[in-house]
Amino acid sequence: MSARSLVAGPAFALVLGLMPQVGAAQAVNDYPTNARADFVFVCMATNGQTREMLDRCSCVIDQIAETLPYDKYVSAETVMRMRQTTGERSGMFKQGGMMTDIVAEFRRAQAEAEVMCF
Repeated sequence: MSARSLVAGPAFALVLGLMPQVGAAQAVNDYPTNARADFVFVCMATNGQTREMLDRCSCVIDQIAETLPYDKYVSAETVMRMRQTTGERSGMFKQGGMMTDIVAEFRRAQAEAEVMCF
């Protein structure tokens, strides 16, 4: 057995041991590209269609993704969209502490991201 295989074996095992942890950490808060793009389009429509706003809006969604898991982002987005509708079914989204908490968590993450990026 050569000295190179004695060193390469443990190094390879170390890399393999770290890979699932890195992949799992990335998968937890990884937002789909279309969700990030939708956020950036809306942000740019509100703040201006410039390259600077593209960079800033992209920064905001990246920061939100680091703070808020994607499933919570989807829940908050759903509640906020349903609050804009009318009728009986929208009532449950306009009332209740749980719905308010979901939106509040998103708004906190968004506010922190905007401070960092704008």
